Amino acid sequence: MSDAGLPGAFADLEPFSDWILPTEGERYAKRLASSMAEMQSFYDAAFPRLDAILEHTEKVPLGDGAVSDADRNLAHLAFSLVTVSFPVEAWKQPHVPDSGAAAIPLVGEPGF
Repeated sequence: MSDAGLPGAFADLEPFSDWILPTEGERYAKRLASSMAEMQSFYDAAFPRLDAILEHTEKVPLGDGAVSDADRNLAHLAFSLVTVSFPVEAWKQPHVPDSGAAAIPLVGEPGF
């Protein structure tokens, strides 16, 4: 995470800044290393704000240098929310059930 934090309207989510992670690999590793209580706490705080996050990010201009660090952090936080949603909503555990050691490597990250 950059030192920019989050846009002011989302300051209430700053306690979850450890979920501001730029890559899918980092988000997945954080999910696997987190307890269900930690993920539930993050989910309970961030999920009700998802519509506001999406509304905010839809107004962010794209292009070289156009996305501020705070807006990028907000996007990364939303990506982490997606990463914890299935464990919280369906599986009730950090790992994918019945998957053993299966992995699907990500070959590229979306850039902005």
